[in-house]
Amino acid sequence: MASWSEFAADEPRLADEIRLLLQQYGPGFGYLATVRADGGPRVHPVSPVITDDGLWCFVIDSPKRRDLERDGRFALHSFPPEESDDEAYVAGRARPVTDPATVARVARIGRAASQGDWRLFEFTVDVAMLTRRDQVTHPGGGRPEVRVWLDPGAGAPARRDPLASEGRRGRHGFDTRRPAA
Repeated sequence: MASWSEFAADEPRLADEIRLLLQQYGPGFGYLATVRADGGPRVHPVSPVITDDGLWCFVIDSPKRRDLERDGRFALHSFPPEESDDEAYVAGRARPVTDPATVARVARIGRAASQGDWRLFEFTVDVAMLTRRDQVTHPGGGRPEVRVWLDPGAGAPARRDPLASEGRRGRHGFDTRRPAA
């Protein structure tokens, strides 16, 4: 599990482009997917905070917070830009942050209300992906440019039989056999 700063040090251009897409409307904005207790995905809009040393998210008392507390796996996807279908994706593990100085610093940067019932999570990066679609060269189509970074410190995921009785699971554990609720 790499921190945002480790990912950015390894792939600075990719990290900068992902950061730009997540912050294209000012503060961070994206969709957070978490893993429900039954194994299905849950998706919510969030405002991630990206600093030089981390990818953070304040999460109020909610089903998504309980998901992260129980099973820290997450995927974060950017909101699409108005002029293209470019997209950024980051997946990894969320860790609750308890250090008061870190919480206060990130709250100041993210302008989090001090009286809110939120908890700060740091998102580590196992996978980062950026997809660009060049509308100038290929209006209305063409092959997108996809760049993927995989945490070199993470072991390769165990291969699973996609027809095994445990269901169909992607790399980050979402069970694609079960319907979302």
